[in-house]
Amino acid sequence: MKLKFCGLTRPADIDAANQAHPDYIGFVFAPSRRRVSDVQADQLRARLHPSIRAVGVFVNDRIEHIASLVENGVIDAVQLHGGEDAEYIRELRRQTSAAVIRAVRVSSREDVEHAQHLPVQYLLFDTFSEQAQGGTGQVFDWSMLEGAEKPFFLAGGIDESNIPRALETGAFALDLSSGIETNGVKDAEKMRRIAQMVRSYAK
Repeated sequence: MKLKFCGLTRPADIDAANQAHPDYIGFVFAPSRRRVSDVQADQLRARLHPSIRAVGVFVNDRIEHIASLVENGVIDAVQLHGGEDAEYIRELRRQTSAAVIRAVRVSSREDVEHAQHLPVQYLLFDTFSEQAQGGTGQVFDWSMLEGAEKPFFLAGGIDESNIPRALETGAFALDLSSGIETNGVKDAEKMRRIAQMVRSYAK
């Protein structure tokens, strides 16, 4: 079971991640209170432990912009949260060798089934919302994921209270953002505890 801490914006967030040592961290380049600029992401990445992979989170961004961030070593993987279709994904994969994670907002079992055919290495299942592309902090019905074949990240309202249940879903990785925050700010102690919980499960 892998672990991703998303929405890091400050040097202190990177220092906390280096201590907790998740497998992935996420930089949000889409409109969000957690958004970072290319320059900020580059500076934060330079501070990140080299064994932690950085994921860029995008919503309907230009492929050339994403590819440049990969080429410049700012991010290692690409997470798509908008209306990017299969054709867009294929072109993105032609322009970069980075792994692609396609976010799917789940409202039915059919959403999970249809996503299995997307030309990506990973899926990310998140809570459906009319108002947001992600980051709702709300949990959806994880039983709809049963039988999912493609490796997936699980997101949406994961925190210390439901980590044990999340670990039983068969996810490739757990993806947390608000669940590692206190009053909207990343919390180093929550990062540490959650990383310890996930590692304990893996033993």
